Order: sequence, then C-alpha cells, then structure tokens
Amino acid sequence: MGRRYGLGGPWVLRGVDLDLRPGTLVRVQGTNGSGKSTLLRLLAGIDAPTEGRVTGRPRTAYVPERFPAALPFSAAGYLTHLGRIQGLGPREAAAGAAEWLERFGAAAHARTPLGELSKGTSQKVAVAQALLAGPELLVLDEAWTGLDTAAREQLDLAVAERVTAGAAVVYVDHDPRRLAGAADAVFSVREGRLEERPAGPPSRGGGPPGRPARIVAVGPPGAPVPRGLPGDPEHSAGEDGSTVLTVADVYSDALLRALLTARPPWHIRQVAVAAATTAARPAESGTTT
Repeated sequence: MGRRYGLGGPWVLRGVDLDLRPGTLVRVQGTNGSGKSTLLRLLAGIDAPTEGRVTGRPRTAYVPERFPAALPFSAAGYLTHLGRIQGLGPREAAAGAAEWLERFGAAAHARTPLGELSKGTSQKVAVAQALLAGPELLVLDEAWTGLDTAAREQLDLAVAERVTAGAAVVYVDHDPRRLAGAADAVFSVREGRLEERPAGPPSRGGGPPGRPARIVAVGPPGAPVPRGLPGDPEHSAGEDGSTVLTVADVYSDALLRALLTARPPWHIRQVAVAAATTAARPAESGTTT
C-alpha cells in the first residue's frame, strides 16, 4: 500500500507490504517525519491508503502521539464511554475503567475532567482506553512519552500480556531501549519505504544479552502457576514448595509484577540471571553452569 496527502503531494509511504501475525510484537523506527505515524494510522484504520489496501482487520485499539484531552468527560466517564463503544457492557466498562486507572496510578483522578488533567495523567487515560477491551491489534505511537516510571512499567507489562494472549502489538518509541530484544520484528521507515531489520537478542542491564532470568517464587498453598504470564515462562518445582520460573530477561520485570500483583500474591525468594547451558552436557539433563 501507499499513502500521500493531496492529489499531487509527495508519497509519504509507498510499496509497503507488511503481514502482522497474532502473538507478535513489532517495533517501527525511523527519523522524525519519515512516515512512522502515518504507517501506524494506516494500521489502526484512522487513515486509508491512497493505493493498495489493508485486509484482515482485527479488533484494533490505538494510542495516538497526541491525546485530545479537551473532551466533555471525566477520566472514568471517558473510559467507560469508550469501553461501551468497544462492546463492553455498562458494568464491565466501568469496572475496566477503574481497574486501568488503578494500574496506571491515576485512580485519584477518576472524576477529574479531562481538560484539567496533567499531561502525564492524560497519557495514562489515553493508554487505558486502548487496553480496556483486550484488543487483537494494539497500535502504540510514542505511548510511553509523559508516563512516570511506574506507569511505563505497567505499560510494558500490558504489552507483554496482550502478546501472550495472542494479540499483535505494533509500537513506535523514541527510546531505543524500549522493550529491547522483546520484539519479534523490527522495521525501519526510510525514504517512504519499509525495511525489515534484525530484531536482535534480548539485552538488559541485568546480565549478558540473551540469557534467561530465573525467578524462584512461592505461591499460596495449593495455587497453580497463574495462566497468561508475561513471556510464557517455563516452570518447574523448586525446593521447599517453591516454583522456579525461567523467562527471557526482557520479560523479567513484567513477570515479577504479575506475580506480585496476582490475587493472592506470590512471594519472591530469588531473582537471578540463569547461567548458560554447557555444550559438553546433554541438553535434556537440564544441567547448567
């Protein structure tokens, strides 16, 4: 597909051929003005292509680069209204609004008019509206900008939750470390064309690139390991009733938060970067060094 503005205007994008599959995380990068936001608006269905087409439209949610906060709603009222539009019942929409405001640390502003919210709180509402109904395609255009540290971590966790649930997530962010190594595909927009780049291994300050994180946790008596955990961790029985969960390091923070906020919560005994498996030992033995 391609997109240009005006009958004789220059092409912003052309020859774009992209297949988004369920359960994948896709990063889009490029310089300012390269067409990243145009691509995301096309994917979200906000704009229509000038040539070509977008097919197979799933349930889609979109966080724009700029949120129009001057709307005649309170924060909770706006989210409830959007939830109803997205197909939720009145109680489900209201409960979802309260849950996401709580998760992003904005519960105290539930009744505040949108026009009176700070930029950071407005952004929390913008992100919350996209997550309310569990979209099958989540499109994030600089969605982390303006969020505080705790809210950014919650958004990281929410992205991991959506991918684990089988959704496709496409995002743009100015920070090259954002979800570094977690993306299944990375595309660059350059001179109106879309070019695929190597996704690269997970990299994080906690250990060597690509090594998994090992989390030893203890759940409530008799409780199974929660379903849908970020990163789809492997788990095995540990000592003294503990459970050992192993996940790609980039998902470790999200996994920890999911365990700590589970109901009832899990107790974390140890977090470490797992050692690499030695080539001299059989892989099925599970022995590490």
